Amino acid sequence: MYDWANSVYSLVITSAIFPIYYKAVAVTDNGDMVNFLGFTLENSVLYTYALSFSFLVVAAILPLLSGVADYAGKKKAFMKVFVVTGSAACMGLFFFRDINSLEWGIFCSIMASIGYSGSLVFYDAFLPEIVTLDRYDATSARGYSMGYYGSVILMVICLLIITYSASFGFPTEGHAVRFTFLLVGLWWIGFSSITFRFMPENPYGRKPEGNIWTKGYAELLKVWQSLKASPDLKRYLLAFFFFNMGVQTVMYLATLFGTDVLQLDSSKLILTILLIQLVASVGAWLSARFSARYGNKTTLLLMIAIWIVVCVAAYFIATEFQFYALAFVVGMIMGGVQSLARATYTKLIPENAIDHASYFSFFDVTYNLSIVFGTFSYGLINQITGSMRNSALALAVFFVIGMIALTQVKSTNLRKT
Repeated sequence: MYDWANSVYSLVITSAIFPIYYKAVAVTDNGDMVNFLGFTLENSVLYTYALSFSFLVVAAILPLLSGVADYAGKKKAFMKVFVVTGSAACMGLFFFRDINSLEWGIFCSIMASIGYSGSLVFYDAFLPEIVTLDRYDATSARGYSMGYYGSVILMVICLLIITYSASFGFPTEGHAVRFTFLLVGLWWIGFSSITFRFMPENPYGRKPEGNIWTKGYAELLKVWQSLKASPDLKRYLLAFFFFNMGVQTVMYLATLFGTDVLQLDSSKLILTILLIQLVASVGAWLSARFSARYGNKTTLLLMIAIWIVVCVAAYFIATEFQFYALAFVVGMIMGGVQSLARATYTKLIPENAIDHASYFSFFDVTYNLSIVFGTFSYGLINQITGSMRNSALALAVFFVIGMIALTQVKSTNLRKT
């Protein structure tokens, strides 16, 4: 249910409605060139840098917080803080009206991203505590599938409100669009309450003593020592860093690619994104079935190979139909690679470990840093070369490195069950 709750942020705010709204209102007399805190740069470049900054913040604070959460048995409490932060920031985007409130819009988008990413480390850490190893793949895939279904439902509601804004009593379409940001925040925090109602509070009965911050640091240090003695975990984190860099950058910036490179209008972009979400739910389910038969490692390598083809194809596409075809392929492998990446890491954690938040902090720090480098390099290449096609092509290199690193992971847990 938490995937169901938070995925509306991923779809409406990061992928579909907000990026299009942002591109429409973040304009000046100089066109797409905007002034932000004394710097003048292109609005799409500013947006990619803002995302990079948010993930950098999360990467900096999560390790210590996860250690404290493990030591004090407070994973759920920390998760709640990030959920409230993220959902409130989404609702705050309602007040991002025009270029005069650009700083506010960027601030809220950064805080929403921090809330979303920060909550995931504690959420993911519950996976090995609620199901057994043989169900990691299927449970992770089910979560992602539920997220895609839930996000599509709210997305359709949002589109109806925007399309028939006058009938719903909104003075302009812009007011209706900003209202959908309120809906995202309410949906996120509302359905999260179901997760918080049923998720175990302190499954290992941890009873903190002394200063929880110093003890939390010690907890994190203990897990770090364990990581040093687990070569497969280290190799997998390296592989995950590179292939996730490509996956997440495509997810976050595909909409900007469609508007800037192919000049697609917003209605076509949104329909494309809906197609991706529906196909991704099937892809997540298929990846779990495929991994059960052929193993996690083989399945991930196959999907990464397809991602490489996608990035190279993105450099050459020139028509609307080609964009739709590529979007279909992205959908099929997007859900699968995300759900399987989470389940694969869970299988590599030592079976006797109970510091799951600390272990997942390294996974999620890797996740966030990969997005920092991915979105930043994407924006930088775009800024230097003047073309997002070159940025897309560069992502293929990241996938190649990730594939090579993944071949070095030898754990038998990643073979077929």
